[in-house]
Amino acid sequence: MPKKQEPLSPQKKVTAGYHKSVLVDEVLTYLNPQPNKVYVDATFGGGGHTQALLDYEPACSVIALDWDIKAIEENEPKLKEKYGDRLTVLWGNFAHLYKLLKKEKIKSVDGILADFGTSQFQIHHKAGFSFQSNTPLDMRMSPAHQRQTAADIINHYSEQKLATLFFSYGEEPQAKKIARAICAARVIKSITTTRQLSEIIESIIHVHAYREKRGIHPATKVFQALRIEVNHELENITSFLRAAVPFLNPEGRLVCISFHSLEDRIVKNFFKEHTQEVEILTAKPVTASPEELDRNPSSRSAKLRAVLKRGK
Repeated sequence: MPKKQEPLSPQKKVTAGYHKSVLVDEVLTYLNPQPNKVYVDATFGGGGHTQALLDYEPACSVIALDWDIKAIEENEPKLKEKYGDRLTVLWGNFAHLYKLLKKEKIKSVDGILADFGTSQFQIHHKAGFSFQSNTPLDMRMSPAHQRQTAADIINHYSEQKLATLFFSYGEEPQAKKIARAICAARVIKSITTTRQLSEIIESIIHVHAYREKRGIHPATKVFQALRIEVNHELENITSFLRAAVPFLNPEGRLVCISFHSLEDRIVKNFFKEHTQEVEILTAKPVTASPEELDRNPSSRSAKLRAVLKRGK
């Protein structure tokens, strides 16, 4: 007998902060903010990195970007009140860095930071991101900028395309098996909620055995792959990196924080391919200290890489 569907969860209220920023001390070390310089926080989120930069160097200014309008509405007012004209917040995707800065008549900056991680706020408060609550299978970071949802992908991609997606973006070894089960289930009924999708995966993969072997729920990698596809995350990172380096002044710095191997590989390879333009400051990725891991377990996957733009 099929499980009774629980009601869709309403959007939750924020009760304990937006998101804990990771590797803050390391960001300050490698970005090295200086007086009267301008820095870009390309992933504003909860404003933690932006605030750290503005506090560390009281004479610098920050231009912060985010395409999640809720992040801006939630966090911009209190920071603007504290920092005034030193802070400018722009609504937009960091992939469009060139257009956003050009529109503000900004020709160059002294440092750029990007934290590619999905915040815990987004995972738990935006529709479709978490299989732990029953919400519409959406996953769009910015519905105003996007049409395709995760439900569109699940219900319309071919079995082969789904399997490739789950394997390539989720690195899920059971990709073919999961894709086959999804295609069989959607013939009977469209898959529109996180609970439906999670239960399909759970019906063919033993949850406890999978957890013991991989340490995660069997839906984790599928949801990751869908989120990456819906939001064009990897393409956006590539577009961002291509735009970021030309915007840096000589001796300007670019700092990137990744949370899984696909992101980190893009950053690592881009830096290696552009050593005529930039000097790599991190021979290996910088990771969280034991103290930070104790404080913030979500920092365990974070990897920081940084470069310095060569002078003319």
